[in-house]
Amino acid sequence: MMKKYNKITLILLFAVAGMQGVNAQDVGFSQFYANPLYLNPAFAGSKVAPRIALSYRAQWPGLVSAFSTVSASYDQYINDMHGGIGAILLSDRQGDHGMLNTNMLAAMYSFRFQVHEDIFVNLALQAGVVNMNLNWDPNIMRWPDQIDANCGWINLTSATPPDNRSKFYPDFAAGAMIYGPAWYAGFAAHHLNQPSQGFYAEDRVPMKFTANAGGLINLSEERRRQSSLGLGTPVISPNFIYQYQGGFHYFNYGLYLDWMPFLVGAWFRHSTTNVDAFIFMVGAQHDHFKVGYSYDVTLSEMGNSTLGSHELTVGILLPVPEQKHKIKAIRCPSF
Repeated sequence: MMKKYNKITLILLFAVAGMQGVNAQDVGFSQFYANPLYLNPAFAGSKVAPRIALSYRAQWPGLVSAFSTVSASYDQYINDMHGGIGAILLSDRQGDHGMLNTNMLAAMYSFRFQVHEDIFVNLALQAGVVNMNLNWDPNIMRWPDQIDANCGWINLTSATPPDNRSKFYPDFAAGAMIYGPAWYAGFAAHHLNQPSQGFYAEDRVPMKFTANAGGLINLSEERRRQSSLGLGTPVISPNFIYQYQGGFHYFNYGLYLDWMPFLVGAWFRHSTTNVDAFIFMVGAQHDHFKVGYSYDVTLSEMGNSTLGSHELTVGILLPVPEQKHKIKAIRCPSF
């Protein structure tokens, strides 16, 4: 019984951290390139064709469904704008029954220009609005001071609700991508205005900085493209992603094997103080449709009690509108 209370208490501490601040961290997806607009707004229009990306992530389900996140995005390249436009919607629930909920809607524009015969640059700006709301239902919101070691939840809490349990704030980001025929690199900065998210007092969201780089290595002399989503010959893609937010550094090392119509990949994630997770993923692609699944094996001190993290993604490429001239897409992993 006390083990159950300990898990619930841990969830409460996460929720309190979200209300009070304490170096809040953004949601982290494991299939980085399956949710490209969340990684970097400069990916808007990077596939040229209209693109829909859907993601669902269940993080640490062993801890009373501590975190559950869904996102949906749309982007495409527009000739007359010389770049891509996009929009992303994200909803994150923390704690059982959604004790703390965060919803975000953002739009972005990515300007594309050529710096060399085969080298292009995308520069992007993003503007959005975020809503955070706290579910103070006494049947859901429980506190550690309510727990009696023998009888369970019987005590009254000394915690008091904030005056405003729902708040909105604007949020801005910027990004850049540079890419060639078989390589790419990018940088993004989120929360440029460092908005306040605290319910009880002002608490600024720390800026998040992301750098990514990778390449495509064709394992065969045959370079004929088999579909609009990738190569028909085996391709290895090494990748590196670095993120910094609120004093924390995260390093992600990944390797994909893309052999149409299948893709497999593995990532290793750690910070400067501890290892976090091994990530394994599989995916399938057919013409303009793809689906992927990944599982995070928790390596931190929380261990097996979290039951890891599950992530499911779906991507759809719609028909390419008629172009005045041929536009080269960024060649990067699908997941």
